[in-house]
Formats: sequence, structure tokens, C-alpha cells
Amino acid sequence: MSKNKMETGLLYTVKYIFTFFLVSFLLLGCNDNDKVAEAIGKMDLSLQVFRFDREFAKAEPSDLPSLKKEYPYLFPAQYPDSVWVVKLKDIVQVELLREVGDEFSNFEQEETDLQLLFKHIKYYFPRFDVPKIVTVTSDVDYENRVILTDSLLLIGLDNYLGPEHKFYERISNYIAAGMDKQYLVSDVASAFAKRVVPRANDRTFLAQVVYYGKELYVKDKLTPFLSEAQRIGYSQEDLEWAHLNEEPMWRYFIERELLYDTDAKLGPRFLDPAPFSKFGLELDNESPGRIGRYLGWQIVRAFMERNAVSMQQMLGLPAEEIFKKSNYKPKK
Repeated sequence: MSKNKMETGLLYTVKYIFTFFLVSFLLLGCNDNDKVAEAIGKMDLSLQVFRFDREFAKAEPSDLPSLKKEYPYLFPAQYPDSVWVVKLKDIVQVELLREVGDEFSNFEQEETDLQLLFKHIKYYFPRFDVPKIVTVTSDVDYENRVILTDSLLLIGLDNYLGPEHKFYERISNYIAAGMDKQYLVSDVASAFAKRVVPRANDRTFLAQVVYYGKELYVKDKLTPFLSEAQRIGYSQEDLEWAHLNEEPMWRYFIERELLYDTDAKLGPRFLDPAPFSKFGLELDNESPGRIGRYLGWQIVRAFMERNAVSMQQMLGLPAEEIFKKSNYKPKK
């Protein structure tokens, strides 16, 4: 046999083996996903959803005793009943409750998605107890739009009326953009992820990036029925921009040796909510905020694709190990 034929045969064999393992890996992944979906589909889980916002909107002063008995955690003891009587008749409060009632006259889709979310949570975190869900108004307290405790989930529906709503006129556009019902379940998933992802134990930029990457990976598993844009809180256009510019953004961080930097200013520039990320380049105005979280997401995804560990095991690993074993390198 000639040397060229031997080399050709060897190359064919290598390609065949590679293709075989790639197809096997993909089929195994699909089978795993199918098994998860089947197990979750069979899960019996019922939600308790209470529309306090609607009950309060219809209430009269004489209804206060029964409301306080049913929802004691919503009526702090230091406030006398006179405060709630005034609130029942307050023009602004009445309008707020009316707008919420109009936008969420039907809560069926949200309830269906919340049930699916909690089924996924119960599958991956069996010890988690499903909380009672109570919808409220919060005077548009968007920083606390979702509050999750061991037994209770409060959702401030007045924070999900749509980015163009008149109540949000004085709120920065980049914040109002996320005040839409399409992000409601994603915000609940975020509240849960914060409970299971350990805070970064060092001050490096990499540790913070991977921390947010872990949160988003948890949301991948808990909300596969949502879009990637909904999971990270981006518009579809912002997500596409991040995909297209992933490699130059990563190169920026590497060339400036920012990964192990402990400068506190890096958080506001690349991790915190903002109208755009601050590279100090022409692309700034085009970029979405929190771009460091997006990159952390890709690092954690790459790690999980290349390492045979469970999600729970990954959550306990240090950022440095995850980064090194991810072999993360975005495509040019």
C-alpha cells in the first residue's frame, strides 16, 4: 500500500471515530434532556396563587380585619388601620390597582409558567419547598419586584406593566425595558438562583463574572421554556449583539489583563445594570449593559460541556477552576 493511501485511510478512520463520538455525545445529551422533560412532565405539583392585589382593590374598610388575618405579613403591626383605610381611597393607589387589574386580568399564562418553573426547581433541588405565591402592588419598587422566602413568594405586578407605561416615565429606559410581563418568571428564577449560587469568595473580576455565569446557567436548567434573551433580561437585539461581538469583547478583557483585577469600578462598568457596558470604545453605545454576566454565562456553559459534573457540584467550584477547565475561547 502506498504512503498516500495509508495516510488517506488513517485520516478517514480518525474522521469516522470523531464523527461517531460527536454523534453519540449529541444523542446522549438529547436522551438526557428527554428524560428530564419526561420526569418533569409526570411531576404532580400544585401552586397556591393568591391575588391580594385584586382583593385589596375591591376591599372596603370593613374588609380590613379579614385581609389582615389572611395576609398578616402585608400589614406591619406598627401601622394603624387608618393608614390602610387612607390607602384604599388614595387616588394614585386606586389607579395603580386598576392598571394592574387591566394588565393582569388573566394570570393563567403566568401561573402555568410558574408551575413549570417550580417543577424544574423541584427536579433539580428536591429539598426545596414550593412557596405560597401572593401577587401585590409595591408602589413600583422595581428593585424589589420579586421577594422569595422559604415559604412565600411576593410578586409586585405593578413592576410588569410594559416599558412604555406612564407610571415608568421617570424611570431610566434601560430599567423600564425589563419591566415587562415577559420577564416576570425569569425574575422569579433569578430570585431562586441567588439562593443556591454561593457568593464569590474573592474580589477578582473573574470571580464576579463566573458568579453571574453560574446564576444564568441555573436559569438555563430551570427555564428552558423561556428564550435566552428572557433569561438574561435582554432584548433579542441586545442578545444578538452580544453573540456577534463575543470574541472582540473577550479579547478586550484578555489584552487589558482584567480577569484577575480587583478594581471595584469593573462591576459598574460591566456587571451592574446600566444603559450600556463601558469599554471606552466606539461600540459602547451599541452594547447592552451587564455584558460581563453574558461572558460568565458562556464560560460556565463551556465548562459544563467539557466536564462530567452535576450542576450542584459545579456551583461549589471556585471560579478559577471553572475558567481553566472550561477552555473557553469564543469563535472569531
